Amino acid sequence: MTDRAGRRRARRLAIGTAVVLALAGMNGPWVYRFSTEKYHDYKINRPEYKAENGKWEVVNFPKEYRQNTIHAALLHTGKVLLVAGSGNNADNFDAKKFDTRLWDPVSGTIKKIPTPKDLFCTGHTQLANGNLLIAGGTKRYEKLKGDVTKAGGLMVVHNENPDKPITLPAGTKFTGKENGKTFVSKDPVVVERATKVFDKATGAFLRNDPGLGRIYVEAQKKGSKYETGTQDNYRVQGLSGVDSRNTYGIAEKLALDKKDFQGIRDAFEFDPVAEKYIKVDPMNEARWYPTLTTMSDGKILSLSGLDEIGQLVPGKNEVYDPKTKKWTYTTHTRQFPTYPAISLMQNGKMFYSGANAGYGPDNVGRDPGVWDVATDKFTKLKGLSDPNMLETAGTVLLPPAQDEKYMVIGGGGVGESKLSSKKTRLIDLLSDDPKFTDGPSLEKGTRYPQYSILPDDTVMISGGSEDYRGRGDSNILQARMYDAKTGKLRRVADPLVGRNYHSGSILLPDGRVMFFGSDSLYADKADTKPGKFEQRIEIYTPPYLYRDAQPSLSGGPQTIARGASGTFKSQHTSTILTARLIRPSASTHVTDVDQRSIALDLKKTKDSITVTVPKNRNLVESGWYMLFVTDDQGTPSKAQWVKVP
Repeated sequence: MTDRAGRRRARRLAIGTAVVLALAGMNGPWVYRFSTEKYHDYKINRPEYKAENGKWEVVNFPKEYRQNTIHAALLHTGKVLLVAGSGNNADNFDAKKFDTRLWDPVSGTIKKIPTPKDLFCTGHTQLANGNLLIAGGTKRYEKLKGDVTKAGGLMVVHNENPDKPITLPAGTKFTGKENGKTFVSKDPVVVERATKVFDKATGAFLRNDPGLGRIYVEAQKKGSKYETGTQDNYRVQGLSGVDSRNTYGIAEKLALDKKDFQGIRDAFEFDPVAEKYIKVDPMNEARWYPTLTTMSDGKILSLSGLDEIGQLVPGKNEVYDPKTKKWTYTTHTRQFPTYPAISLMQNGKMFYSGANAGYGPDNVGRDPGVWDVATDKFTKLKGLSDPNMLETAGTVLLPPAQDEKYMVIGGGGVGESKLSSKKTRLIDLLSDDPKFTDGPSLEKGTRYPQYSILPDDTVMISGGSEDYRGRGDSNILQARMYDAKTGKLRRVADPLVGRNYHSGSILLPDGRVMFFGSDSLYADKADTKPGKFEQRIEIYTPPYLYRDAQPSLSGGPQTIARGASGTFKSQHTSTILTARLIRPSASTHVTDVDQRSIALDLKKTKDSITVTVPKNRNLVESGWYMLFVTDDQGTPSKAQWVKVP
């Protein structure tokens, strides 16, 4: 090579190097981001990383099957019921477009299910026969201040006649004695007869306590001049004689302020085999945001919710009898905020963690405690940190359920508060003097955490946001695993999708966890762009499925009574250490009272295992369960479905 040729080559290399360096300088952040993302993808897909931290994958349904999933429940067929109703979309509500999907996570098939009512913000729980009880939903969307054109609100109708109830039809007019303004009822109301009160000592008649009925009324005409400022007594137009004297209305301020959602009475059972909703008798009270939970006698307790006029149901609790498929009022009148986290204890009483998800006064029914439903005695529990931040907190019965230890996760201030808690709180209800103590802290204040019990006695805690509905793009893209045996919380792989309001998680029979929903108020940090509902499903594969092969489990009875045993085949009996019955989830609004993992006594032979179900019906509620066995490496089998009658 001549010197001239060598100089030309050296010059070309120098120019090329300069151009590359210039481009790198101009596009440094892009190059860095590209290389960082590529390295991140490489790192999270390495086998050793997945074996330590697990892996996330996004499932995007075909467009025609997508919906705004608000509720999800695992059915004993292995399929997942995804319920949207109107999906927090007023246009869907006005068009009576109510959606439900049935998804098979194994085959990937999706089926549209005809949805009879707007089951948006309903309540649900698993029944002993394998059906899912669903009760309540939406009668009317909220109206924000500025959108309300007619003054209105709650009218309490009084009936002082002890001999008969009175029925007032929709359209009944009420005229104030002091203000002279007339308001019209939107719905019919039955007002029960008055109760005669006698002196207990002498038997002398004292008074009539009037029967009460609650209805929503609004002014006949639009405008602020029809608002009222104070309480007034209202004459009922169209009544005469004794009825006109005995029946009247009392209302506080009737104004153009915000009007809350209104609930419905409708109730259904979803049949997983027929794959359809079956209408049952409606509740006595309309409910929006209620909690349904199983009691000691197998009946279902329905608590709280907003009623048909958008008011918090005033302690009118009721129960559903799965045998008669009818509802009856309970004798107690304890009031709770909406979606209270309440569940059955081994002694037949109910534990209320104080966590809830939405509406109600900040000073009524929010103290945690143990509730004896039979006597209506409520014993408050002490020691809870951040007690003013239990709204949008999660509550989980830690595994195994026999230990009766609960964890309360995160939470925030009442309403649209910016407050959020980093705390986890623990309580041992079997101790002589149960008190809350702090567990390991989360990195950030967390509202709307998703949480699922896993077969290896860990709890998966993921997502949530630092602010109300993810304001300021405050979604938390972090996940952690809590080990109930060691009490330690460790970080695992980060989720790919932010999840806040209207989100949840479900343990699947193969040991994976599915995540659904999220309803951000805004889509940017500046809170200027409206949020978009997250329709993608996300699947988390825990670390235990990236280790050894899952132990096998097959055969065995499909039904095992409490106190009885069942024998199953396995090729890995020598390494199997534990057996768990895990009740399938029914999750919504940070509330999943069905979750529990029950330890089973275990005996082994060369090629089989025999498990024994505990006798306590309060611990092992009747219904379908997933039976998992777990080996000495913490790897679970795929579940076998077992019914406890």
